[in-house]
Amino acid sequence: MVREQYTTTTQGTSLQRPDNEYVYKIGIYGWRKRCLYLLVLLLLIILVVNFALTIWVLRVMWFNPEGMGLLKVTKDGLRLEGESEFLFPLYAKEIHSRIDSSLLLHSSQNIVVDARDMNGNVTGRLTVGPKAVQAHGQQFEILSNEGKMLFSANENEVVVGADKLRVTGPEGAVFEHSVETPHVKADAFKQLRLESPTRSLSMDAPKGVYIKAQAGNIEATSQMDIVLHTSEGMLVLDSETVRLPRLPRGSRGVPGNSQGLYEVCVCPDGKLYLSVAGEGSTCHEYSAC
Repeated sequence: MVREQYTTTTQGTSLQRPDNEYVYKIGIYGWRKRCLYLLVLLLLIILVVNFALTIWVLRVMWFNPEGMGLLKVTKDGLRLEGESEFLFPLYAKEIHSRIDSSLLLHSSQNIVVDARDMNGNVTGRLTVGPKAVQAHGQQFEILSNEGKMLFSANENEVVVGADKLRVTGPEGAVFEHSVETPHVKADAFKQLRLESPTRSLSMDAPKGVYIKAQAGNIEATSQMDIVLHTSEGMLVLDSETVRLPRLPRGSRGVPGNSQGLYEVCVCPDGKLYLSVAGEGSTCHEYSAC
């Protein structure tokens, strides 16, 4: 242990100081000093490199007081100009383009737009793929600019709210179930054809079914029977000429001088047949019942 000695003197007294046995040197000398300078130099180099990298990042990312490059922060949200690429999902409340340009969404695979509830469950989804466009939800609606419903579809029904539904395909429209509409009409100079290849075709209306051809014929073709039935009213054939060209002819007896005239006869079961006209009725003579 080093011991320090202190000597006090008074005025007029001369004492000789003893020689110091130990000499202290204050500071860092030798290899410690060189290591300290090397450490300070290394820290200075790191500080300069970090500062240079920070300046480089600011220049590359285009940081400015309004935002970062084409991405600007406004009071309404974020404004992004030009083309941008998102590598991960994008969550936003509203996405819209500028007034003078359109909004383009491009993807090499699929574009999926999801709507979620407060719990994070998907309540609606729109998927645009390379082969199909799919919409998942409880109801799908298309509205006009005025808010009028043009098309609506849900699990129970599909409603077309437009004034006119036009089908331009060469094969027409195929419906697996019933169709409810007040009016079915073909384009001008086009034929209207209602066909059921393997099943029956039924047209029902509470106040009547009206069929009209303004510049052509109306044809009804069936493999089996065509039945015209009325429960309370009557069947009216209102025309200048009513032709039944394929009615069977009675074969009993020898025709007389009929001059090509025939009589229409009715069997008890409602069957019609032709009988050679005579002075009186010849239905019993040429019966085909």
